[in-house]
Parts: sequence; C-alpha cells; structure tokens
Amino acid sequence: MSIQTARLTAATTNRRANRAGLRGWAYAAPTALFVIVLFVIPLILVFRMSASQWPLLAGDQGINFPDNFTNAVDNRFFWASIRFTLKYTVLATILLISIGLGLALLVQESSRWKGFLRTAFLVPSALGLASASLLFYVLYSPLAGPFAPIMNHFGWSFLGSPNAALASTLFLVVWRFAGFYMLLMLVGLQAIPGELYEAARMDGAGVWRTFRDITIPLLKPTIALTTILCVTGSLLAFEQFYILTKGGPDNSTITVVQLIYSVAFQGQNDLGVAAAISVIVLAALVIINVVQLRAFRGSGEN
Repeated sequence: MSIQTARLTAATTNRRANRAGLRGWAYAAPTALFVIVLFVIPLILVFRMSASQWPLLAGDQGINFPDNFTNAVDNRFFWASIRFTLKYTVLATILLISIGLGLALLVQESSRWKGFLRTAFLVPSALGLASASLLFYVLYSPLAGPFAPIMNHFGWSFLGSPNAALASTLFLVVWRFAGFYMLLMLVGLQAIPGELYEAARMDGAGVWRTFRDITIPLLKPTIALTTILCVTGSLLAFEQFYILTKGGPDNSTITVVQLIYSVAFQGQNDLGVAAAISVIVLAALVIINVVQLRAFRGSGEN
C-alpha cells in the first residue's frame, strides 16, 4: 500500500511539474515571439543582405561578399562619419553623465522644491526625440524662430557652422535626456545608506571628501549602466542630426546611422552596402560594450 501511495504521489508531482513547466512556457512565449520577430529575423536578414547584391527595388541578385564591405569602407563619408560619431559620443556621454549626476544631487538635497524640480527636469524625457528635434529646429530657425531678430542682427547661426551645429545638437540632447539620466542617478544615490554619510560627518569629512570616498565608489554600478546606455545611444544617433542639420553644413555632421540611411534610400539605393555598414556598426557596438563592462567590472573589483 505504501508503494502504491508513493507511486501516486510521484505521478501527481510529475503532473504538477509538467503543468508548471507548460505554464512557464506560456508566459515566456509572447516575449520569445516578440524577440524572434523583431530582433532575430531582422538580424538574420541584415547578415544575408550584407553578403548579397541587394538593390533597393530589385531584391536579392546573388552573393556579393566581400564586395559590399569593401564598398562600405570605400564610401567617401565612411571614415568621416565614424570620426564625427565618436566625437559626438564622447561629448554627449560626458555632458549627460555629469549633468545627470549634478541634477540628481540637487533634487536629492533640495527639500522644499524637490518635487517640482524632479518633475521639471524629467518632463522633457516624455517628449519623443523626433518631436524635440522639430521643436528645436523651429527655435533655431533664422526665419521663424523666436531668436531670429537677434540672430540676424548679430549674424549668428545656431546651425551655420560645424561647431555651432554640433553644440546646438548637444544642447538639444542634454535638454531631452538629462532628466532621464538624473532619474537613474537618483535611484543609485537613494540606494546608498544614509548611515555612511552620518559617520563621515562625525569623522569631520567635508562635502568633497564624502562625495569622492562614499558617493562615487558606491555609485559605480549606476555610472556603469548610464555610461553604457549613453554610449550605445550616442553611437546610434540619427533623428536629431537628420532633422536639425541634414548632415550639414558641408557634410560635417553625418553620423554612421545617417550614412546607412543615405546609402540605402538616397543616392546609391543599395541595401547590401547599407547592411554591410550596419554589420560593422553592430560588431563595433558589441566590442565597445564588452570593453566597457570589463573596465567597470575591473574597477569595481579594485
């Protein structure tokens, strides 16, 4: 009787385990389908296109490897777009991380205006980047913008020179994303135990020493996350430059993603070469993110 009971118990346990496993697969299926349809299949298609002769309107016309990659590197804007994208990435990352941390420290310490400041800094993040770019395009306009009379009087132009166009675009990006990075930094700051700051004050540590020896070391995981997000997003910059500068003046603000769009849908209309550039960008992103993760992990261990 005990053996039969044990068998029934085992069978019941197995059925419950199978039902739990099926339930788990059912929960995971929508996400898995989403990833397969929107990530895996397009990724496979991009790799196929990068090795094929694939005009915009004609479709696959045979293998064209490695000529697509050779043509991609030989494009006259390829290296210039890489240099500009890296320059923009470095500047945007430094500005967003430092300003985001500064705003987080401000809204953390402020008591009376804390709620208002947090909302004010975070509101621009709710606006789409394309919409924000259109808004600033009007603001920067020498014809219809609110600063047009002053600009025309002094001969200024927000987008008239390479440096001015880059600075104006960086201002837009900081206005749009600083609140988001402030929020991430604020979460990291609030995770630091307050007892550490109290102990530091009792030991006579000043504001700078407390920031250097407590805040920054304990904030490293958050800084690592925000840096990776900022670098990845900046390397894939497109909307702000496409709307504000169109790659100008004198093709000085062409990003890598703009180049991909131009090769695919303007001028060459060659999806094969555009896909080859996309594969190169993907490989660079993987390498850069791996290097960043290892660097932050090593600094965290030290």
